[in-house]
Amino acid sequence: MSTQRISDKVAAQLRVLVDEQQLQPGDRLPSERALAVQLGVSRTALREAIAQLGSQGLLVARVGGGTYVAEPAARARLALDEPLAPYLPLFQGDPEYRFDVLEIRHALEGATAWHAALRATDEDRARIAQAFQTMMDAHGKDDPAGEARADAAFHLSIAEASHNLVLLQVMRGLFELLQTNISQSREKLYTASATFSPLSDQHREMMDAVLAGDPERARAAAHTHLEFVHTTLRTLDEDEARRARASRLPSPHG
Repeated sequence: MSTQRISDKVAAQLRVLVDEQQLQPGDRLPSERALAVQLGVSRTALREAIAQLGSQGLLVARVGGGTYVAEPAARARLALDEPLAPYLPLFQGDPEYRFDVLEIRHALEGATAWHAALRATDEDRARIAQAFQTMMDAHGKDDPAGEARADAAFHLSIAEASHNLVLLQVMRGLFELLQTNISQSREKLYTASATFSPLSDQHREMMDAVLAGDPERARAAAHTHLEFVHTTLRTLDEDEARRARASRLPSPHG
């Protein structure tokens, strides 16, 4: 069994422990040494499991200060993340699932952009502008993962400005899936130099529409952006498949 699979199993055991002991937000878990003995696992696998649950919002690990149950908002995010977890390998391994994710994004992000344009505060607008600049600065640095995080953070900054708790929690719950989707998209979209400029313009239009307080424009900008991504990816996939078929043809000189 791989280390990753072991850490997944340990993470599940930790969730059960939190529920069975009815630990509350802010409660401290037993020490790492005690937990490793109690669960019968290595401390390495335990640390990986704690980090996994930390990224999902259930636990908070403080350097030198132990591990604690996270606050309710973070646990709400976990409740959204958990049902998606078994599907992540599918999304990551089969490019066709990108289009399922794009459909969900299309439905959600039109709504979040609309509400963000109506409700964004000055602080929200500053965060959106900063997230946009960070995304622009991340381009061209040969760091696809960092660029994907910056792209996802930009979209989430708009979701946060919607001030709709349900939309926000769903978008946060989908963050890992969204990030995976953006990573897969960027791998193809940004290998074609002709696509970076329109994508940048689309992101800027989303930002400008929200900052201008124009909900119709903001929703249209979100839809235009995702339609472009969807269409461009389909075209790139078809071109790649065509080249692959051509490469299998027998050589006329063979």
